[in-house]
Amino acid sequence: MTLVVATVLIDMIGFGIVMPVLPDFIMQLTGDDVAGAARDAGWLAFAFAVTQFVAAPVMGSLSDRFGRRPVLVAAVAAFAVNYLLTAFAPTLAWLFVGRVIAGATGASFTTAYAYVTDISPTDRRTQNFGLLGMAMGVGFVVGPALGGFAAEWSPRAPFLLAGSIATINAIATWWLLAESLPVEKRRPFSLKRANPVAAIGRLARDPMLMRIAIAIFLVQVTFMIMNTIWPFYTVARFGWSGAMIGLSLTFSGLLSAFVRGGLIRSVIPRWGERRVVIGAIVAQIMAHLVMALGWVGWLMFAGIAIHSFAGLAYPALSGMASQRVGPGEQGELQGAIASLTGLSAIVGPVLASQIFAASTRTGGSIYLPSAPLFGAAILALCALVTVLAVRDDVRCIRQVSSHDKAAL
Repeated sequence: MTLVVATVLIDMIGFGIVMPVLPDFIMQLTGDDVAGAARDAGWLAFAFAVTQFVAAPVMGSLSDRFGRRPVLVAAVAAFAVNYLLTAFAPTLAWLFVGRVIAGATGASFTTAYAYVTDISPTDRRTQNFGLLGMAMGVGFVVGPALGGFAAEWSPRAPFLLAGSIATINAIATWWLLAESLPVEKRRPFSLKRANPVAAIGRLARDPMLMRIAIAIFLVQVTFMIMNTIWPFYTVARFGWSGAMIGLSLTFSGLLSAFVRGGLIRSVIPRWGERRVVIGAIVAQIMAHLVMALGWVGWLMFAGIAIHSFAGLAYPALSGMASQRVGPGEQGELQGAIASLTGLSAIVGPVLASQIFAASTRTGGSIYLPSAPLFGAAILALCALVTVLAVRDDVRCIRQVSSHDKAAL
């Protein structure tokens, strides 16, 4: 558990390193102004999200066939290739190639969640999923700080640093991380099963699992709306500087690491996944309303504090879902969930930016920068209704996979 958390942590540090310098790097590479660089960055994010949506179930199914370790190493190595390719990129097209490579192996998260499922007792899966969430939060705190320091030398330096870290991570994962999926529990790879649409569609075989999947998608869309709109909203509403925005993101990352890594390990055994998810989504709704209605800047920090509890929703929902399939299907399940997350990364930013632009455009009939936050609150409410329709006996249900049936 320590090794796989460390792998994800180092992966996220590398991801965070490049965030502060990306606008300046794109402007230097293309000669565009800030607006042009923002458009380029948006298309880069779109390319990554679409590729990840298509490839995530493939990676999950490959891990069911060949084991988690080789797929996890490949995912980390792909990030190293992406960063190093970007560091030496002469044109913007190279950045797109790098993002497609990184998206194709989808990141280590899909396989890491399947790995944790393999090694965790059923009653501790969600808590251990929370540790992965903590690693992501800490990575978002440490990474940007390192990236800002490296950028003092050159806009390309953070990418070299991230690539070096990812390379070391891939080598360490290969040598130190043991395989978690026994050979007898593996199953043949099927390209048909690895289709992202089919992977999501197979969730419908279990109505309760499908409801959990819908809730995951809605929750993730609201997170994407929040992440996309936050800097624009705080500038339009309160005139925040870049430093103030960075401070708010650091505050959010620290609270997220505490909630996902520490708090979840105590609340899940006491309250169970379903109750925790309900409480987390209620916190998400409240946070969006506080931020949307807040009239002074400090209320945004209060909203961030409330919103940090929403971070319990995803690992708890993943834990609920993992208990409904057998060990030979965990990779496929996590691949399908990753496809849902990838789909939310496509839908959320577009939805947020279009609503924000329509509600703040010059000469428009209304000026309401908080409109995307109200929309996110409505989506979170829909997620809450969906979770309430999931029976409370989900922790006691476990489907037997076809592989297990054959073994029996």
